[in-house]
Amino acid sequence: MLIDFAPMEGITGAAFRRCHKKYFGGIDRYYAPFISPGGDHVFTKRDKLEIYPEYNEGIDLVPQLMAKNAEDFLWAAGELVAMGYKSVNLNAGCPSGTVTAKGKGAGLLADLSALDAFLGEIFEKAPCPISVKTRLGMNEPEEFWAVLEIYNKYPISELIIHPRVRRDFYREKPRMDYFSAAVEKAKMPLSFNGGIVSADDCRKIMNSFPVLEAVMLGQGIVADPFLAGKVKRIAKANLQTLKEFHAELFDSYAAQFQSRNNAAGRMKEFWNYFIQLFGDSEKLGKAIKKAKNAEEFLAAAERVFSEKPLLECSAGKW
Repeated sequence: MLIDFAPMEGITGAAFRRCHKKYFGGIDRYYAPFISPGGDHVFTKRDKLEIYPEYNEGIDLVPQLMAKNAEDFLWAAGELVAMGYKSVNLNAGCPSGTVTAKGKGAGLLADLSALDAFLGEIFEKAPCPISVKTRLGMNEPEEFWAVLEIYNKYPISELIIHPRVRRDFYREKPRMDYFSAAVEKAKMPLSFNGGIVSADDCRKIMNSFPVLEAVMLGQGIVADPFLAGKVKRIAKANLQTLKEFHAELFDSYAAQFQSRNNAAGRMKEFWNYFIQLFGDSEKLGKAIKKAKNAEEFLAAAERVFSEKPLLECSAGKW
């Protein structure tokens, strides 16, 4: 069973992926945060820095597309295939209000006739295998049975189910009874995503659902970059590796943004989760958030490394 790294906007970009693979490993496939192709059919400079192969050497990367227009999706998929990518992923799960209001992400699940028509066109003309990352529905988990009936009509290469509805965001516990039922009803390979914080959490999913294609780790592995290695029993946490990873990631951002202060701003997104790997760290976590510049940020981060105990797994409070 594969272990995948979920796409997380603003965190798991190319620089993060390169550093994570170098220092931790354990990941079989990395999923890139979504690209949202527009009608002009051009990739932005930001898109190129994330998905061009030269920025992802040695990484098994699956690009993710967010779209509701089949023509836009197919254009982007074709371009990605031309770059050498073997498959793409459709985002049907992002719960952000700005995304769903446009009928994208989890918003695709609000209009099932439109979803059916969209999938029909992209699979008829698909230049490569397409996987789908989905939620159960917009408001109620029972919506998923009608959604799954549509999914079952198409040759989805892999259905990654995040068993929450859109209104749950990331607050509510995954609805495991619905996922269990989906395993019996789905006609395509399945993967699980959502709520995995520890290696024990991950192994429980693997043991409960041995037919899964993969388990996808998201917030839990950002909080504990060793998590995949712990699941595979090929790594144990150590502070020195975390410090070296942190320093290289900061330097990578500083070079990318040509600004140490901007690098600190991007690192704060990572620390929203990473702070949970250290005990009694609430006060210093606030200091990291409030840091006004790179020097204040790095000083607060160093205090966490030097003063706070490294936990066996993250606290998972996000």
